[in-house]
Amino acid sequence: MKIQYYEDDDILFIEFTKGEIVRDESVDWNVNIGYTATGIGEITILDAKKSGMYPLQIERVVADAA
Repeated sequence: MKIQYYEDDDILFIEFTKGEIVRDESVDWNVNIGYTATGIGEITILDAKKSGMYPLQIERVVADAA
């Protein structure tokens, strides 16, 4: 997985896999999902900071060891 933020353009790019993108789908005017043959390959978000999607807040879930 690779996450890149392009500050000059306010674009957030999240790559899940390096497979060939076979289909693109616009979820909204600023969110595009690229699909590979096996699932989601990448997500591109325009105006990421302006729309509140950057910076990312990722919570880590830790299972209790009993």
